[in-house]
Amino acid sequence: MNRMWAIVERELRKFFRSPALMMAAMILPLVQLIVLGNAFGGKITGAKLGIVDHDNGTQALRIREAFDSIQATVRTLRPVYYQDEKLAVADVHNGQLDGLLVIPQEFSRRVYEQNHPRIVLVVDNTDNFMSSTLETKLSELTEALNQPVFEPRIVQRTALDIVELYPYVEYMKYLLPGSITLAMFVSVMIGGGIVYIDDKARGVHEGYLVTPITKLELIFGLNLAGALKAMMAGVVITVIGSLIAGAGTAFRPDVLIWLLLLIALTSIAFITMMFLIMVRVDDPLVPRAIFGILNTLMFFPSGAIYPVKAFPGWLRAISAIDPFSYAVHGFKALLLKDAGIVAIWPDLVYLALFAVVMLAVATPLFKRTL
Repeated sequence: MNRMWAIVERELRKFFRSPALMMAAMILPLVQLIVLGNAFGGKITGAKLGIVDHDNGTQALRIREAFDSIQATVRTLRPVYYQDEKLAVADVHNGQLDGLLVIPQEFSRRVYEQNHPRIVLVVDNTDNFMSSTLETKLSELTEALNQPVFEPRIVQRTALDIVELYPYVEYMKYLLPGSITLAMFVSVMIGGGIVYIDDKARGVHEGYLVTPITKLELIFGLNLAGALKAMMAGVVITVIGSLIAGAGTAFRPDVLIWLLLLIALTSIAFITMMFLIMVRVDDPLVPRAIFGILNTLMFFPSGAIYPVKAFPGWLRAISAIDPFSYAVHGFKALLLKDAGIVAIWPDLVYLALFAVVMLAVATPLFKRTL
């Protein structure tokens, strides 16, 4: 144990003597949390919607008044009125407008006659997010226009009431679990991958080989040191990220215990996986070449940014074995849902078993000699 802890002490001393190394492992996830959290998931405001009214009737006036009301209240849409439909379509095409609503002739007459009245929404579907937002807002408006002025005594249509289990979750808070997991993964890539290979290239491991340190002591020492580095990064990003995102759940003692356990098992799973990948690598350029691919292959399929259920089958298969997925799920359960061990025990079990398997495979591959 003393020899193993000597390796851990050496690795941690080197880590703390490189502030730039520590910052690199933590700044990227924080920047991602702040930038992506504010760049995505916000509510659209001020979208320009052109309106061409060929009808000029009372029902068309109701539509225009509805848009004026939206502009004055929630400000999601800003109506821009046109007389020339071709000019309005051209402005959608060149980006001056985000969409165009066309009210056809005799629209009001068709409403009164109940003769399939229709309005037309022209969208720039190269921006799927904007176009889907406009479609949703216009669908809501159309549904509101279809409501009768006087409600009948007997309601013949079924209504749907939405009950939300949790308060509104901003996108920055939604990204927080992925950012914590990414911080630990980056720390493992730098402190457990690149540093490990660099030490090999500099001959540090040759120095280990002339000491009485056994193979298992060397393996456990290197993995424990890398796990401690990742745990420190995880704790720091959990605290800072929770303060930035407003996730006060992280500071409750009952949740904090499970957070620390999840951080520890995630760090161990990541470092053992990285050790397996790097155990036979000697070229310092190899980890730098593969880490970008590895980061993409593990982070994006994890559900940290987009729901796993929206993935195609082959990507779901990657997500099912990706330790990132289980870490993100666990952090979401603790930080966003205020759940306890009942919700995260499968994640803890998978991460522990994953670490055991990685270490069991890597140990025979580790060379005790040059």
